[in-house]
Amino acid sequence: MLKSPRKFVKPVTKWVFEINWRLTGLIIPLVLFFIFFSLHYSSTSNGFNAFYPVQFLLRLPFASEDDRGSNKEELLRSKIAVCLVGGARRFELTGPSIIENILKEYPNSDLFLNTPLDSNTFKFSLLKFAPNVAAVRIFHPEPLPVNESHVRVLTAHNSPNGIQGLLQYFNLVEGCLTMIKSHQQKNNFTYDWVVRTRVDGYWNAPLNPQSFVPGKYLVPPGSSYGGLNDRLGIGDLSTSTVALSRLSFIPYLDSAGFNNLNSEAAFKAQLTTQNVTHVARRLPFCVVSDRRYDFPPGRFGVPVAALSSPGPLSGAKCRPCTAVCKGLCVETVMESVEREWSWTEWENGTLELCDAHKEWESGWEKIFDQVVGKKLAHARKRIESMEIGDCVKDFHKLRKRSVYWSAPPVDEICTLGLSPS
Repeated sequence: MLKSPRKFVKPVTKWVFEINWRLTGLIIPLVLFFIFFSLHYSSTSNGFNAFYPVQFLLRLPFASEDDRGSNKEELLRSKIAVCLVGGARRFELTGPSIIENILKEYPNSDLFLNTPLDSNTFKFSLLKFAPNVAAVRIFHPEPLPVNESHVRVLTAHNSPNGIQGLLQYFNLVEGCLTMIKSHQQKNNFTYDWVVRTRVDGYWNAPLNPQSFVPGKYLVPPGSSYGGLNDRLGIGDLSTSTVALSRLSFIPYLDSAGFNNLNSEAAFKAQLTTQNVTHVARRLPFCVVSDRRYDFPPGRFGVPVAALSSPGPLSGAKCRPCTAVCKGLCVETVMESVEREWSWTEWENGTLELCDAHKEWESGWEKIFDQVVGKKLAHARKRIESMEIGDCVKDFHKLRKRSVYWSAPPVDEICTLGLSPS
C-alpha cells in the first residue's frame, strides 16, 4: 500500500535538509581555510590582499576542455614546425637555450630558420647541434617597398626602424611560413603544430605541452602594447597561417578601416578579423636586449628583467645584470607601469629588475655563466673564441644536416663576423 503524500514528503524534506547542512559543514571550513591562507600569505608578502581567496578560486583549473593544452605523448607523435626568425644578435646566449628547451624537448620537431645576413650571422653555426633542420634561409637584406596601405595601417611610433622596420619583421615571419608550406608540399604531409619564436629569446625552462591548445592560437601575456604580445605564438597550421601572414594581411586591415597600428595591435587585428581565438599563457622566456631603457620605468616605460629572474617572463625584455630591484621595490615599480603596455607578471618573486639605462655592466659574462650553467656557458665561450676555420667547419656540418639550404657562401658568412687570425 502506497504512503500518503504527506507521509512521503516529510522524510524527503528532512533528508534534503540534512544534506544541505552537511554541505554547509563542508563549505564553511573550506572558506575559512581560504581566508586563513590569504591572511598568512599576505603577512609574508608585500601587503594585505583581502580578495586573495576569491583570486585563488578564480585561478583554480576550472578552464573549459577547449582551453586545456595537449599532453607530451600526443605531441611526440605529432609533426611540429619550429619557425625561428630574426637577426643573430646575442644568439650565443639565446640559441643554446632554444635548442635545449624547445628543439630537444620535442625531438620530432623540424627547425626553419629565416634570417638576414649581418656580422653576427656566424653565430648560427651553433645550430649544428639542433636535432632536425628542415630549412635554412640566410639572405642579403634589402629595403622593402612602402605603399599607401602600409602608411595608413601602420605607425612608425616606437619602432626603432620606422615602418620599414615593421615591414622587414613582418616579411621575416611570413617568409618562414612560406618555407614551411614549401617543405610540406615537397614531402606530401602537413604539420600539426607551428611554434614561432624569436632568435633573441632566452628560455630558462622547457616549453610546456599545455602551451599547445587545440583550435586556438597561444600568445604570452604582458608586453601587449595595446594589442597582443607577438614575441611568440603557437597554433595548428590553420591558426598559424593567419597569425604568420603579417605582410599579406595589411591590405585586409586597410580595407577594414584599421590605421595607426603598431606591431602588437596589427597582430591582434589579424586574429580578431579572421575569427581566430587566442589564449594567453605564461611562458619561460625573455627577449635579450642591448637597448637602453630609463630606470625606474614610467607608466609607458619598459621594465628590463634580470636574466636571473625565476619567471616565467613571457617575453619581457631582459639582460644579464646584477638585479637592483627585488621584492617590494618590484611591486612599487610594476604597479606604476601601464598594464596594457609593457607590463609583465611580477608577483611571488618571479621578477627582478635591471637598471638598463646604460650599456651592459662590466663582468656580465660571469653573471650569465652563473645563471645558465656550464653547458650553455660553454656555447657562449665557444663563439667568443671562434676562428674562421671553426666557423666554416660548423656551417658545413649544418648545411649537410639541412634538407633545404639557401645562403651566401659559408666563407662570406664567417669572414663578415670574424677577423682573420
